[in-house]
Amino acid sequence: MNRKDFLSSVVPLAAVASAFTNDKKIDNHPALRKIPRYLKPGDTIGIACPSGYISLEECQSAINKMKEWGFNIQIGNTVGAKDFTFAGTDEERTKDLQQMLDNSSIKAIMLGRGGYGAVRIIDKIDFTQFEKKPKWIIGFSDATVFHVHINHNYGIATIHSKMCNSFPDDFASAEQTQIDSIDSIRQCLVGEKMKYERSPNENNRYGEGIGDLVGGNLSIIQDLTGSISNLHTEGKILFIEDVGEYLYKIDSMLWNLKRSRKLDRLKGLVIGRFRIKPDDPGEEFGKTIYDMVMEKVNKYHYPVCFDFPVGHVKENYALKCGMKYRLHVSEEGTVLKCIE
Repeated sequence: MNRKDFLSSVVPLAAVASAFTNDKKIDNHPALRKIPRYLKPGDTIGIACPSGYISLEECQSAINKMKEWGFNIQIGNTVGAKDFTFAGTDEERTKDLQQMLDNSSIKAIMLGRGGYGAVRIIDKIDFTQFEKKPKWIIGFSDATVFHVHINHNYGIATIHSKMCNSFPDDFASAEQTQIDSIDSIRQCLVGEKMKYERSPNENNRYGEGIGDLVGGNLSIIQDLTGSISNLHTEGKILFIEDVGEYLYKIDSMLWNLKRSRKLDRLKGLVIGRFRIKPDDPGEEFGKTIYDMVMEKVNKYHYPVCFDFPVGHVKENYALKCGMKYRLHVSEEGTVLKCIE
């Protein structure tokens, strides 16, 4: 993708004051949303691994880059810890994340990697102190558990973006889109207003919508349906992405979105990158991602954008979940802009 096809503008964003509340029906009270304090030089970012295993060596590039941004780094006990595929036992991962959530000197928490494991500990986490003093939670993939749970139950904004395992070892040889997408994390953390532009896609549906941005990994969203971490989408802009799934499985998950009425009253739909597993010979599904999506939303009229650079790809740009965005899709292309 050409760099000029996808640009990030940097406009200072004033701090937003919000009243705190214990009301868990936050979706019915959008004015009660909370935006964590933006970071300044010298602030501390913690690194925790509530899901899959990652070594300290694999985190080093991210550590170096965040220090270069001017932040201090506190490395959690789960970095380098291992319990089969997990970054330590459920108890160890819970304790490590809990300590970082409760530590007032830590202003943001970068997750080490995705994989699997967040759903095993989400109900063990006490968000009391976090709700009183919110901080940025940063990650994607399995981190969708935290984005959806926190946004729905506490109305606190989070950052959907690359994690430690996504930083290149050598920035000098990295693709510019990868470098730009990593820098978009810094831009989100310091309060720059984000604006992303994308070239036209013949499958897009034109229109404009304004609403809180929610979403993440489609498989995780489906797994959370019906739970206390259920994603609520009414009046919002939804974005989805996934990796390593067959076309028929993606179709099934899209039907789940439709049948659970998550597609009914959107203000816009952003389709990120889908790295699809090839069909088995003789079991070809016969539909594209474009076919499947438009089949589910054909009776609605909100804008739909395809091929947005978010997901399990190098150009995975940072998005502030739970904050208000404007999605504009036209024959000139797509613009997704944070407007608060």
